[in-house]
Amino acid sequence: MPTTTRRKFLANAAASAAASTLFSTTSSAAVGANERVRIGVIGSGKQGKRHQLALSTLPDVKIAYVSDVDEERLGEGVARTGAKGTTDFRRILDDPTIDAVTIVVPDHWHVPAALLALDAGKHVYVEKPCSYNFQEGQMLVKKVRQSKLVFQHGTQSRSSAGMQQAIGLLREGIIGDVLIARCWNWQRRNDIGHRQPSAPPAGVDYDTWVGPAPFLPYQSNRFHYDWHWWYNFGSGGMGNDGVHELDYAMWGLGITELPSAISGVGGIYHFQDDREWPDTMQVSLEYAGKGPNAEPKLLIYEQRLWSTSYPYNVDAGAEFFGPKGKMFLSKRGKFEVFNDDKKRVPIELDGSVKPEVAVNQQNWVDCIKSGNTPNAPIDAAFRTAAAIHLGNISTRLGRTLRFDPQAEKILDDAEATSMLSRKYRKGGHWSVPNLG
Repeated sequence: MPTTTRRKFLANAAASAAASTLFSTTSSAAVGANERVRIGVIGSGKQGKRHQLALSTLPDVKIAYVSDVDEERLGEGVARTGAKGTTDFRRILDDPTIDAVTIVVPDHWHVPAALLALDAGKHVYVEKPCSYNFQEGQMLVKKVRQSKLVFQHGTQSRSSAGMQQAIGLLREGIIGDVLIARCWNWQRRNDIGHRQPSAPPAGVDYDTWVGPAPFLPYQSNRFHYDWHWWYNFGSGGMGNDGVHELDYAMWGLGITELPSAISGVGGIYHFQDDREWPDTMQVSLEYAGKGPNAEPKLLIYEQRLWSTSYPYNVDAGAEFFGPKGKMFLSKRGKFEVFNDDKKRVPIELDGSVKPEVAVNQQNWVDCIKSGNTPNAPIDAAFRTAAAIHLGNISTRLGRTLRFDPQAEKILDDAEATSMLSRKYRKGGHWSVPNLG
């Protein structure tokens, strides 16, 4: 049984973070060490509020702008932060005094907004998943690499001291070579009912809310938060909450590439409402590894959005399996290690495995000042989003996908390949990405 000191824990975590970074995001627009970073928060909904409250606790941050297309939510954000408000986030990007933005909007806006922000020279923090589809993820990777600005992803477990230490233990071999990770997203979601198109609420710029996506008329159960369950705007449960577990499951497996085979099954098993994305999924992703002697690894994702009969009594978590035992981790603050005789190993972490938005944001701000690579960089964000998009495609089609991780292409499946991208709004929109 390996023995591990706190210093060794942290060294392993640092080494792990460095090994997971495939390219530099060193900033070309670093802020002085003693300066406050001036930030605009794009989005003032449920998660936007969390961003505003978290950023407000950081001593070296000034929230200078808040943006939202819903005037009521915008007013709440302005009152909460004392910042300027705008319904058009381009005003934030036009302001040369703004150093960085956090993007807290529906999935279909993540990459279009991030590309515009990077083009404007702003450092970017993007909520999860980093992209609405695979092709937009590739575009974001390319733009971050070109810009050399600091990109941070909203998978805040990457900045949790306890989670970093636990991953360090896996790297040390506490359960041997980690061959399989299983993660889950089980919870009881609300029924969104049946609705018909209607006029948008007063004070909402719905046209901008739809933005680059194909236009659909306003409908109350595909607007605030419920957009997650619609193909046109969200990425389903896998991209909404499952992204967190997939992210630290992949981190623990030591994944540094894209999968070679993806097999998903599932559908809408429970709900009888208007949703489109599955409430039930089981997705297996095989990673062939690099080099002729690489060992394949398996990542399993389970989703049930109608059950509270959780494994380990937590709605979200991950198990890691190796020939010497297993480790259990959960962002809910749980951690256990068992040896191959199924006996619990008496080991404690120095820090909590619970993630905090403010800690992840502080790491981003520190990197804006130093030019270092943050804990949740674009390469890790892209790999996690790729697992989501490929898993969703496989589940929707009901068949296994073969994937070339080097060429970043689905093999011999034209229908699946067409789902790596999307059609944009007929007639265009100022936010539609340049696909050239």
